[in-house]
Amino acid sequence: MLETSARLLRLLSLLQTHRQWSGAELAERLGVTTRTVRRDVGRLRELGYPVHATAGAPGYRLGAGTDLPPLLLDDDEAVAVAVGLRTAAGGSVTGIEETSVRALAKLERVLPSRLRRRVHALRSMTVPMGGAGSAVDPACLTAIASACRDHETLRFDYRTHEGREGPRAAEPYRLVHSGRHWYLLGWDTGRAGWRTYRVDRLSLRTPNGPRFVPRDPPDPDVAAYLSRSISSAPYRYRGRFTMHAPAEVVARRMPATVAAIEPIDARSCTLTSGANDLDELAVWVALMDVDFDVHEPPELAGRLLVLSARLAAAARSLGGPDGPPEEP
Repeated sequence: MLETSARLLRLLSLLQTHRQWSGAELAERLGVTTRTVRRDVGRLRELGYPVHATAGAPGYRLGAGTDLPPLLLDDDEAVAVAVGLRTAAGGSVTGIEETSVRALAKLERVLPSRLRRRVHALRSMTVPMGGAGSAVDPACLTAIASACRDHETLRFDYRTHEGREGPRAAEPYRLVHSGRHWYLLGWDTGRAGWRTYRVDRLSLRTPNGPRFVPRDPPDPDVAAYLSRSISSAPYRYRGRFTMHAPAEVVARRMPATVAAIEPIDARSCTLTSGANDLDELAVWVALMDVDFDVHEPPELAGRLLVLSARLAAAARSLGGPDGPPEEP
């Protein structure tokens, strides 16, 4: 009996890690005959696991059922799930904090002591930083994701960065999480163009609009496109610079929500960002401690000259290259 139970657990583990297994492959892995595999598959079905047999060449795959059966996790997977649940309990998605805590309690109750120590060590040695991003309703996220999947037009009220509110309709393409905020990339049907929306600023209307034929995205790299959209498009000035440092070096100093970074070669990259004030844009780039060239906006050249003269004068007052100022 113990041998059969252990074999069933091993069979379930195999089915959870592979899209489809042939009967012969499972028999070889388990060291049994294909007839025994068929009997064990039948036992799993009796326990509520939806194991589907494929037509043609005999094969098996684990499908979705009406209930969620127990999952088998290896050590690393169990720790990852525990950490993920604890993060969710802290909540960048509202409404699932309590559910995450309940699920975490169930998981930690059955974790072996060695894994509990790993989870506890990670928890005790990690300090959350305040100012997490805006929280959103998980029902809103799932509704948007479903509309993306089913190609259904979304209708919603939207509040812009400036505080203006109004109705919108968009063909949703993808949800993107920046680390602080959730964004929706979609084709705005009223404005006939691609737009990026902060999910916490929209209120969905029901029902959804008509189905649509998906369009080609504005850029194959959706994350890079969104980075450009939210880092420069909403602002009065758009700055474009050549940074004389590798893209990975600049990216470590600049989050994707602030600037879009594209490599030129192994030693330089293009940085694009925006600001409502030229001085802010100039100082912000200068503080990266990387040599750079300015391509736009043209107005930035004058502000750089003013700022450089002011900084040079301040340096001279402290005994810079030309020495301290003479006494009156």
